[in-house]
This record gives sequence, structure tokens and C-alpha cells, in this order.
Amino acid sequence: MNVNQSAPPVPPFGQPQPVYTGYHQSSYGGQPGSTAPPTPYGAYNGPVPGYQQTPLPGVSRAPPSSEAPPASTAQAPCGQVAYGQFGQGDVQNGPSSTVQMQRFPGSQPFGSVPLAPVVSQPTVLQPYGPPPTSAQVTAQLAGMQISGAVAPALTPVGLGYGPPTSLASASGSFPNSGLYGSYPQGQTPPLSQAQGHLGTQPPQRSAPPQASSFTSPASGGPRMPSMTGPLLPGQGFGGPSVSQPNHVSSPPPQALPPGTQMTGPPGPPPPMHSSQQPGYQLQPNGSFGPARGPQPNYGSPYPGAPTFGSQPGPPQPLPPKRLDPDAIPSPQLNELPPQQKTRHRIDPDAIPSPIQVIEDDRNNRGSEPFVTGVRGQVPPLVTTNFLVKDQGNASPRYIRCTSYNIPCTSDMAKQAQVPLAAVIKPLARLPPEEASPYVVDHGESGPLRCNRCKAYMCPFMQFVEGGRRFQCCFCSCINDVPPQYFQHLDHTGKRVDAYDRPELSLGSYEFLATVDYCKNNKFPSPPAFIFMIDVSYNAVRSGLVRLLCEELKSLLDFLPREGGAEESAIRVGFVTYNKVLHFYNVKSSLAQPQMMVVSDVADMFVPLLDGFLVNVSESRAVITSLLDQIPEMFADTRETETVFAPVIQAGMEALKAAECAGKLFLFHTSLPIAEAPGKLKNRDDRKLINTDKEKTLFQPQTGAYQTLAKECVAQGCCVDLFLFPNQYVDVATLSVVPQLTGGSVYKYACFQVENDQERFLSDLRRDVQKVVGFDAVMRVRTSTGIRAVDFFGAFYMSNTTDVELAGLDGDKTVTVEFKHDDRLNEESGALLQCALLYTSCAGQRRLRIHNLALNCCTQLADLYRNCETDTLINYMAKFAYRGVLNSPVKTVRDTLITQCAQILACYRKNCASPSSAGQLILPECMKLLPVYLNCVLKSDVLQPGAEVTTDDRAYVRQLVTSMDVAETNVFFYPRLLPLTKSPIESATEPPAVRASEERLSNGDIYLLENGLNLFLWVGASVQQGVVQSLFSVSSFSQITSGLSVLPVLDNPLSKKVRGLIDSLRAQRSRYMKLIVVKQEDKLEMLFKHFLVEDKSLSGGASYVDFLCHMHKEIRQLLS
Repeated sequence: MNVNQSAPPVPPFGQPQPVYTGYHQSSYGGQPGSTAPPTPYGAYNGPVPGYQQTPLPGVSRAPPSSEAPPASTAQAPCGQVAYGQFGQGDVQNGPSSTVQMQRFPGSQPFGSVPLAPVVSQPTVLQPYGPPPTSAQVTAQLAGMQISGAVAPALTPVGLGYGPPTSLASASGSFPNSGLYGSYPQGQTPPLSQAQGHLGTQPPQRSAPPQASSFTSPASGGPRMPSMTGPLLPGQGFGGPSVSQPNHVSSPPPQALPPGTQMTGPPGPPPPMHSSQQPGYQLQPNGSFGPARGPQPNYGSPYPGAPTFGSQPGPPQPLPPKRLDPDAIPSPQLNELPPQQKTRHRIDPDAIPSPIQVIEDDRNNRGSEPFVTGVRGQVPPLVTTNFLVKDQGNASPRYIRCTSYNIPCTSDMAKQAQVPLAAVIKPLARLPPEEASPYVVDHGESGPLRCNRCKAYMCPFMQFVEGGRRFQCCFCSCINDVPPQYFQHLDHTGKRVDAYDRPELSLGSYEFLATVDYCKNNKFPSPPAFIFMIDVSYNAVRSGLVRLLCEELKSLLDFLPREGGAEESAIRVGFVTYNKVLHFYNVKSSLAQPQMMVVSDVADMFVPLLDGFLVNVSESRAVITSLLDQIPEMFADTRETETVFAPVIQAGMEALKAAECAGKLFLFHTSLPIAEAPGKLKNRDDRKLINTDKEKTLFQPQTGAYQTLAKECVAQGCCVDLFLFPNQYVDVATLSVVPQLTGGSVYKYACFQVENDQERFLSDLRRDVQKVVGFDAVMRVRTSTGIRAVDFFGAFYMSNTTDVELAGLDGDKTVTVEFKHDDRLNEESGALLQCALLYTSCAGQRRLRIHNLALNCCTQLADLYRNCETDTLINYMAKFAYRGVLNSPVKTVRDTLITQCAQILACYRKNCASPSSAGQLILPECMKLLPVYLNCVLKSDVLQPGAEVTTDDRAYVRQLVTSMDVAETNVFFYPRLLPLTKSPIESATEPPAVRASEERLSNGDIYLLENGLNLFLWVGASVQQGVVQSLFSVSSFSQITSGLSVLPVLDNPLSKKVRGLIDSLRAQRSRYMKLIVVKQEDKLEMLFKHFLVEDKSLSGGASYVDFLCHMHKEIRQLLS
């Protein structure tokens, strides 16, 4: 149904409407009825508690004391279920036989307003049939409707109003609260036309884009909803005057004369409203409205705590944080006399919840496999566990797009401002249930390609002339099929062997490359790993050198290997360094390793070839001897200075001499200030923050490292850097080479063996063992009409098309942005082909191909219906994080906000039907764009707090650049898991709650993770038994704050929590060190930094404030 059109009102109190075919109906309070999916949200920004309403002139009104008590005094105590206005079980949940209007107590002097059922609307902007006669109803109502499955309009907690009025528009418009933008006494608000006759179903053209709409106080206030339709017999205008101030709770604004009925079959009326009740309490599903009594098929009545996503037990929210509209300039507000500037509240539960969206997607899409055979399908969210069946398009584990339906013209794309991008993870690891890409060997002839554009054979190529030729799907060139590849076609024009050939039936596959695809036309040697260890005073004193050497003895048995190989083909070498470099000969024939020192670091060379790179199993004894000796040799060192660039240079020269690609593992502790190429100075200066020179903090100090990186890429030398700084080391400069060679940076500030050993060793093991492609080149081809124009990630580009990667592992992504260069065709759609040429760990040259077909559209509504917000945020974060290199941070932030406002304003203008400017209307699949974008804006790179170092910002900036969509999702919006609410015996993860302080209950324990950090927050009132079970101490005060390891205790709770921590760590590409945080402790400030829906100390807006700001921006664009 059309989300934004005014529609006739809904039946009262959330009773189901007559079911129209093809539409999901939603029952009350968001719980599933017979055909209803759960509603995600409750009401948004209803009238405010504690306001007075002056009676209509000449109408007597009972004194305020007889009305509902003010919300502040009447709310149910914390933890108690308030069953709203209805008795237990009174609210009907199944298909009701009638929808009869409620009659209010006779003393209330309001006119009667009979109402008609909601009519589902078709998509956009064309009235069907003549407009109906208009009857205007003024009513006070609050509600938010998400169309598709429409949420009933619900009232926020604590309102001193009666049951929700029965008027809800399909666009979710809101009445005037009397505070902003009221109409002068006696003047009616403008009418809006509802399209289509009441009670009839207009023809459906195409499913409308779904939208979420709600009113924000920033907008200058809600407007009166208006309804059009014939007046029913006995119906008059009624309701209180719209211009009255809202100071006392008023009874509901409409009542009916006896006998007036809604159209629809007869049935029991809803119960009477008790004027003693305050407004509705928060419901277990996070929405508002009268709570229900025990339901059929439910084990027990709902617990008092709200369960977001209809799951057992997250914590009681504290009193909701409220928005102060006085902080938001509003002309209407400023014109009011001072005593009327009352606080206007938005309930955080009423605005789109990431937790709810994630939960709904898991429930709706987690059970079925995602089959990739259909063009332009939007995959399940990255937070959903699902299986993929490859039937011709690449799995979303390899490629995710910002939109799966792209505009046919560049004008349309410019109008929408939705970036068209793909986040590609060519070597993504798959779950065990999914098969790795098949390897196809075409022998000496090599893979079949288009002669003109060089695209590789794929399922979208069209065979013609009985199979003797094929037409390229990318450039339309007709090519001959080589005789050895010929096959007949069936009656549909498909080759009869299509399903026997991966390249004709699958979205992802590999070709074995021929010698033509190799450097210097000769097959590559297996790659090598060189371990380069800083042995300066800091590294030895911290215990790092001893720990590392001990670990390498066993780790070398786990080097990556191909398929079923007995042992790894990778050779290894060792270098130690401080101001000079020490090379080691570990040839298997030697009894003891030999050390050679190169002190001329300005002109680096490798002093030995034979015996430097060796096979581990052959030289096992010599390597073990060396690793035993290194900590002893440097135990008494007093050398504090280090070099850095010459170390990388030496590793690269060694690989060049051995004629192979490979990886350098650098373990480094301090700023390289020794006299040598690449020498750096301390340039850390916090005074530059928020100035035009702030960008220099992210730029490298010297160009030497870029030049060095370029040479490394040419050699296929990838660099992984492990940093152990005690102070500033200039991560922005040191990370240039890892960044440009496709490597990784790991940082362990103030490294202490006892605290950081587990994290470092875990990261090192994973880094050494992961499968890597070496000496790689990636190219993305597109069908005519769009082309790849921009690339983000850890790689080097020497031209505009080839992404060069000295190394590429399964965690790294390359993000590609596309632009139009011609018109696209709706019928043929758009195609992407990503081809990655790389050397495997065994030294085999391969081509990995991923294909994806997207739809094209001429209607903006189709674009907005097929977007993927998580991918959009991934792209926008990378775009912004690259922007800080060249622009002031404030400019980058403003650019993001403007782009987001333009995307949403374009939707509002072109896809939503006209409605009050007081409403914020969001596309259904983009309703989380504001909350996620606010998290990006508040991140350390774009808005650092006082405690964030320059190195931390540079580290996070380069980290995010190659993150995949799942990683950015949890990095920007961390997961907060309550631990004591779900049953101990339950094996599943507890349901998450929203990342806000008001979701924390001081009687509970929470885990918070964002992919890099892991906190265990302990509330001050946690039961003693829980403290004993987890920490083996008798009281909260005895828990050690900052503890990083939980004691191993033999009880169900301890096992469950430690198991959960292990499972969270297993899901992430880096080891998350645990930090135990006690409520009211000094470490709590660090923890609260990750509660991203709240205001941040560094000045970042809360989610509610940002939503209001976004709404203002959209309104400015529209006006």
C-alpha cells in the first residue's frame, strides 16, 4: 500500500481490518495475528504528557483532577506490567467480526466521528476515480506507520490520553500537538485528498516502496491529519479546538452516538476506556499501547521487561531520554510566549531500531537458503545466518551492492544521490556447508574470453548460430567458439553441457591460468614468509622478543597449504634489527645458524642468498636453535633506536633475489628515529584537531614510503605490520606500505606480556595461517552503460582499471563505485564481472571470477526498494575516511550529512505521496540510514574524544578502508547482549538490545562487542549469586575492574558466558580482548563511548537529536 498517502482511518484500538488480498494485516501491538508479521515499531512523538488543554468555548469540562493523573506520577513502577486501558485478554487478536466504535462516557462533550476502514493504496501519485467528497476530522493522535505490513498507530508511554484515536493515515501523519504550528482558533488545517473510494480496493500497479514515517519535533511540529470521504449518516465535525495549549491531559477527542458502526461485519465492541489510567506503557515488543493479557499459544504472560524483537528478556529501560526541542531552532516555537515552551519528547522506542530490523530479517530470511538464480535479488542482511546456493550469480559473501536495482540514466542517479557501489571480497572464506569455487582447467588454450573487452566466459554469455559463436554480454561483440569448446544448443538456446561447466552455470569459479598470465612468461615459485623482529631495548624489555620466538617454533608447522598437501610449500626466513639489520643463514646442512650484520642501512642489500629462505621441515633443527638464541643474544641490549624503511627494503630485495612473491611479518616497537632512509620525527599535535591542518595528521610524513610500497607491489611483496608502541609511532606513515601492498596492521599499545599475550598470539596465528593470494591483479568489468570509476581498499593502482595487490587475504575487500556512461536497458539489466589473477600458496597461478547481474529501473521507487543500507554505510564510511586525507574533517562530515539528506529528500519528493512536512518519511529499506550514519559521524576518525590518540585515529582509518560489510556493521553499531535474562541452558546467543545507556539495568550483566573491543559491564545491583558464579568473589565491590580474563569455574553461568565470549571471538577477524567494566567505575567512560545511540562526550549527537537534525535538513532541501 502506498505509504505516504492520507488514508481513511483505521478501526479503533488496533483491531484487525478486513483482510484485503495481497496485503499483510498487522494485529495489535506488533504481535502476529492470523496473517500478520510482527510490527517493528510503536508510536513516534505523540502529544506530550503533562500539557493542559483549555476546553472549547462554552463547553463545560470536568476539573483536571478527575482526569488521568499526569504521566510523571501515573507510570507503572519499574518492572511492573501495566495492562493499559483494557482488562487482561480484552484486546482482540484474531480476525474480528466487527469494528465497532467505542463510546466514551456521556459527560464528554465531543461531536461524533464515525470512521471508515483503511483502504490500501496503490503506489504513486495518480488518483483512481473521482476524488470523494471531503469530510474533515480533527483529532489528536500519535502513531507511526511502516507500510507494507502496516503498524497500527500506537501511543507513546505516559501520555495522559485515552486509547489511541481511530484515525491513522497510511502515511502516518500526526496531529497538531498544540505546541508547534497550531492553526488559529476557528481555522481548519488544509485538506488532503485520499485517493480512491473508501472501502474499495483500487487496482494495484506495482508494489509501492515501503516507508517509515513519523513526526519529529525538529520539524516545527506535527500537523493535523485530514481524512476525506463521504460523511456517514449522523456524522458531524468534532474534536477539541486545534489551537488550544496542551497543558492538561484531555480525554479522547471523539465519541460516537449510540448505534454508529464502522463498516464491516458485526462483533463485540472494545471495552470502555477507564479515565483512571495514564497513557500506554511500553510493550514487550518495544511498541506502545495497552499491554495484552495472556495469549493463546504463549506459554505465559509477558514478563515486565520489554523484549525487543519479541525475545526473552533484555533489561528494563530506565526512564527514556528525552529530546529538548529548545535546542532546535523552530520559528513556531520562538513565537510562543515563554511559559508555553514546554519540553517536547520523542520516545526512543518509537524510532527505527537496528535490533528490531536485524531480528525481523533473521526470522524472515534465516531459515531458507538464498538462491542466487534470480537477477537483482537483495540478499539477507549480513547479520543473518543463511546458506547460499550459487545458481549463476556470485554469493553475497563475495559481492554486496548498495542497490540491486540501478537507475537506467545518469540523471536519475544524480537525482537520487544513492551511490552505486559494490563491496567485493574476492577470496572470502565460506562456511563449511558451502563449497569453494570449482577450479576449471582449459589446458593450454586457457580460459575462453571475449576478443574485444576480454571478459571471461560466464553464465550470461549468449551462444548463437547453433553454438558455433557467442555474443559477449558485456560489450555485445560476437566471438567464435574454439572447436574444442563447441557444444550443441538445446531448444531454449542453452548449451546442452551448461550444467556440467561451472563457468556456464555458476556465479563464482576459478580458472587455472596458463603461462601467458605469469610474470616474465614463466610459472611462479611458491611464496616465502620472512619474519623481521625488532630487538631494540623496548622489544626485549617488554618480553615481546622471547614470547614471539617461543611461539614461532610451533607456529611454523601451520603455514597455509593447498588442499590436501602434506606440508606447506612456503619457505621462511628470519631477520632481526634495531639500528642495523641481522640476517640469519638457517640452511639445513648447518649445525648452528649463522648471523650476518648489515650496518649500511642507507644502501640496503641482502648478504646471503643460499640458506636465507628455507623449507621448514628440512631446516627444523637449525630454526629451533636460532629461535632459542635470539632472546639470549639481545637480552642485555641498550640500543633504543630503530630503523624501519630499510627493513622492508631488505625483505623485498630478498624476495626479488629468490624470484618469488611473499609476505613480510614486521614486529616493530617505536618511532624510527635512527639515521636512515624513512627516518621520522615526532609530529603528534592535538592542537591541529578541528583546524584546516588536521588532515596532515592522516597523511604520511614523507613520500619515501609510497615509493617503497610501489616497489614492493611490483615484486609481490606484501607487508603485515605488528606494532607495540608505548608512545606516538606515526601509524599514518608506518601503515602506508602495509596499506598499499594489501597487508594488515595490528596495534598493541603499551604491550605487556601478561595482559596482551593472548590477543597478540591469537592474531599472529590467524595471520600466519590464513590463505593468501600473492602478486594479484583485479579488474572489474561492467556491461555497457556503467563503468567502475573509483576504488577503496588496501591496494595500489598504477592505472585507472587494475587493482594491484601484493597480497590479498580472505578478510580484505575492495570497494568499487560505478557511474553511468550511457543509458541502461531495463530488460537486459546491468552486469558486473570481477576477475582476480593471483598466485596461490602453492605457487599456482589462478583466475577467480565472480559475476553478478543487477536490475535496472526507470522508477525511483524501484531503486529505493532494493537498496542495502549496511553496504551503503560501508561505502560512505570509506568515502569519508579517504576524504579526511585531503579535506578538513568538518567538510567531510557535512558532505555525508548532505548526501544522506539528499537521498531521503529525493525519496520523500518522488516516491512518497504528499503529506505534512512535519513528518519524517524514510524508505523501508533505508530506515536505519540515519542511525548508522550518525555512528559513522561520531566515530573516532571524524569526531575524536579527548582520549583518542592521533595514532588510534590513523589506525582505525586504515582498518575500516578494507573492512567488509559485516565488520563495518558491528564496528559502527556495536552489539550489546544482556547475559542473565535468557535461560542458562539456552545454547543460542541472547537477543541483543539497543546500544544506549537507558537499556542497561543495574541488576544485569552485559557483553558489548564491535569486532575490535569486548566489554563485560557489571551492574552495581547484580545478584550476589551471579557475581560468585562468574568472578568467584562474594560481592560486587570485590570484582577487579579492568579484569581481562574470567576465572574458569565449573558452573553453568560461567561456562555459558565464557562460551559466548569464545563464539563472539570466533566470528571476528581479530581477537577481541575482554575488559570487565563495573558500573560507576572510571573505565565506564570508555564503555559508554560505544553506546552509540546516546550523546557522545566528544560532541556527537544522540540518535534522536540526529534524526531531528536530518529531518530539518530534508525539509530545507524540499523547501
